[in-house]
Amino acid sequence: MKRRIVHFVQKYLLNPPIKFLFAIGAVPPGHVRLETIGRKSGKPRRTPLGVARIDGHLWVIAEHGRKAGYVRNIEANPRVRVKFREGCISPGRGTADLLDEDDPRERQRWLSHT
Repeated sequence: MKRRIVHFVQKYLLNPPIKFLFAIGAVPPGHVRLETIGRKSGKPRRTPLGVARIDGHLWVIAEHGRKAGYVRNIEANPRVRVKFREGCISPGRGTADLLDEDDPRERQRWLSHT
């Protein structure tokens, strides 16, 4: 039940304003737009995410884990594009890695201290 409520709030209340900000070029700090390829449709899927940028790497903690749509798209095709405030980085050439063995709570603590 909690996942459904959080999913609804994110999809219909939180993500649309952030997507709009990306469209007009007023991206909030700490956010990126991740573009994956839909695992079923093959169409580009764009998701706004909060990230941490450390040593040239982007760190994202998927709140819904493997159930998140963008995570399932990455499992099917790890090629991604990431749009920042200053433009697109490695368009069509970036690769996402999923870290199964990683502890998300510990990673979140680590990211908040760096």
